[in-house]
Amino acid sequence: MGAMKLVTYRNPLTMEDRSGILYGDYVVDLNSAYAALLYREGITEGAYRIADGLAPTSTLEVLRGGRRSLAAAREVLDFAAPILSEGRSVEGPRGERASFKVSEVRLRAPLRPGKIVHTAGNFREHAREAQKAGWEFPIPQWISFLKNPDAVIGPGDQVIYPSYTKELDYELEMGIVIGKKCKEVTPEEADECIAGYTVFNDITARDIQRIEMKNGLLNLGKNMDTFAILGPCIALKDEVPDPHKLRMEFRVNGEPRQQSGTWNLSVTVQEIVSRYSVFTLYPGDVISTGTVSGVAAFREDPFKYYLKPGDVIESEIERIGVVRNEVVAGPPGRIKPPVSESK
Repeated sequence: MGAMKLVTYRNPLTMEDRSGILYGDYVVDLNSAYAALLYREGITEGAYRIADGLAPTSTLEVLRGGRRSLAAAREVLDFAAPILSEGRSVEGPRGERASFKVSEVRLRAPLRPGKIVHTAGNFREHAREAQKAGWEFPIPQWISFLKNPDAVIGPGDQVIYPSYTKELDYELEMGIVIGKKCKEVTPEEADECIAGYTVFNDITARDIQRIEMKNGLLNLGKNMDTFAILGPCIALKDEVPDPHKLRMEFRVNGEPRQQSGTWNLSVTVQEIVSRYSVFTLYPGDVISTGTVSGVAAFREDPFKYYLKPGDVIESEIERIGVVRNEVVAGPPGRIKPPVSESK
């Protein structure tokens, strides 16, 4: 069986966003392929109804379906892999296409999380570079805030450069995707609550952030539209045998800006999940690891490195994949962000 990578893709024939499995250069439609599998096994009556329950068209609903839905996805991969290896297409019971070349479809953000718990300070290299650069706010471990799920974008989507910032920055991170409802779990128990991992980039308006942090806040500077990049897939745990041994790289116009790896985490992903299970975590929630060193704000000449309209950015994590996005100028702002200097 091949590695399991869940995606959300736009079907080029129906223009619907649907759940799928990424297999090499192919995307397999989870729902239609599972119906085809049932049909082949002689379950002709109600195949689509069963597929809707066990292999839903929403990737978020697949995660909410728990082990039964993930088991159905694995069956689909086993079913589709030999067909695709022979150069044939997977078809649903009604003759609809259930597999596409990746080049034929548009990958979307793999899911819209119920909530995004953003953490910081877990890569101590980032804290050290901040201190060296004279950043006026300390970065201890276990900083956290909620990031707006409506800010999520995926592969190929545009990052909007708001007119009211001059310091648009990047923060490459790994997203931990929750697969099981949990609350107050130990690190040893937390591993069973993790579905998999995704690439995450926390786009940040540093000038707004700086004003907010004088008031003890982290909000608008991190939460504007398009400020949460996710993708290109959710690599399930069997694809990532050790999440602490993954190379990470962020590039701007092909130039590496952040180069590190999850081996530099000062805490484990299980400890991160345990820490934030103080409130209930649900399938499809995402917890970030915090970023590695190399952000623009902490460089010697930050304005040389801040993102600009026209930049093509690439966020990559080994075994998960690459998300490419273009930065574009937003429209002139009609109102200013409601932030103010502390008195």
